[in-house]
Amino acid sequence: MEGALKGIRVLDLSHVLAGPTATMILADLGAEVIHVEPPQGDDAREYGPFAEKIDKNHSGYFISLNRNKKSLVLNLKQKKGKEILQELIKVSDVFVENFRPGTMSALGFGWEEVRHINPKIVYASISGFGHEALPEYASRPAYDIVAQAYSGLMSITGPEDGPPCRAGSSLGDIIAGYQAAIGILAALFYRTITGRGQRYDGSMVDGLFSIMENAVARYTIEGEIPRALGTAHPSITPFQAFRTKDSWIVIAIGSDKFWSGFCTIVGRNDLIEDRRFCTNLLRTENRKALVNMLTEELIKRTTRDWADIFEKEGIPYSPVNSIKQICEDPQIQFRNMLVEIEQKGIGRMKIAGSPFRLSETPGRVYQGAPVLGEHTEEILASLLKKTKTEIQTLRAEGVINN
Repeated sequence: MEGALKGIRVLDLSHVLAGPTATMILADLGAEVIHVEPPQGDDAREYGPFAEKIDKNHSGYFISLNRNKKSLVLNLKQKKGKEILQELIKVSDVFVENFRPGTMSALGFGWEEVRHINPKIVYASISGFGHEALPEYASRPAYDIVAQAYSGLMSITGPEDGPPCRAGSSLGDIIAGYQAAIGILAALFYRTITGRGQRYDGSMVDGLFSIMENAVARYTIEGEIPRALGTAHPSITPFQAFRTKDSWIVIAIGSDKFWSGFCTIVGRNDLIEDRRFCTNLLRTENRKALVNMLTEELIKRTTRDWADIFEKEGIPYSPVNSIKQICEDPQIQFRNMLVEIEQKGIGRMKIAGSPFRLSETPGRVYQGAPVLGEHTEEILASLLKKTKTEIQTLRAEGVINN
């Protein structure tokens, strides 16, 4: 089965998470992604968990983000390494990097240099605050937790009246990666019309700020400073997790039409006529009183008991699954979202699948992540027509991996 991006070649000079997420999406959709790594490898190769033994080719973290890619080791501190990258830029469609602004320019591969080599290339950069930024921000180092804090996300995450919390997944990096993939695809489409490449300047902070849902609007329209509410929604009630007899369950009464039926199911018909709870707006204004009443009822049964009841009556709900539960969930298996790959040096292992279900060219995981420098010789020979002697010389000079 061919991928939607067959024929698109991506030079991936990114590392760890944000950039590799973007290029993973492109690879899943059929692009040829060449992950250009330094001799010591992508930093992510040193992050756990590790399968079997701790080394650069057994990092579950790296494997989960770099499936479907090729690995080329290139020492860009050497002139010949830079010359090889220049040759690859000429035959590629996309260039991705997520280093601190100024790093790639110092190496001679900033946007202006790369577009001079290949005017049709799409050049994507991802950083904490963006390349076009106030001087004091452009070079500021940023990790996911920095972006979550700066964007305001942490101020609305966590228990009510509790300390600020980081979201359990590295959303700053991952959202930036997904948005970069969208930007790259848009730029490629534009190129089919104009023949011109362009630059994508992604910011982790911008990415998180852009997905803040109604928090920004609540401040700009009402002057309210949103705060953390635990699992509750700021403007829909009840819309949160409740403790049951044995665990937790989420209830999402997203419209008034569910309200009366829900009250009957939980044995509280009196709440239907209670003027404090007649509309969603009133229920939200009187959230604490309502949540206390519902908690008293929901804790009387197990999560499974409530799930059976809500399922039968069509009430929006979900158990709060652990990672073990969701990995073993039949729906996840049916959607092929947990896939088994053959990983070199490890054998069979399972990782998350691709969520891009196109009817003709779906995203898919067709191979594991490359070992460090696995495709160096193949790429130099097939794309750049280097001879075996030339490759041996490059290896002896430390330009490529041993």
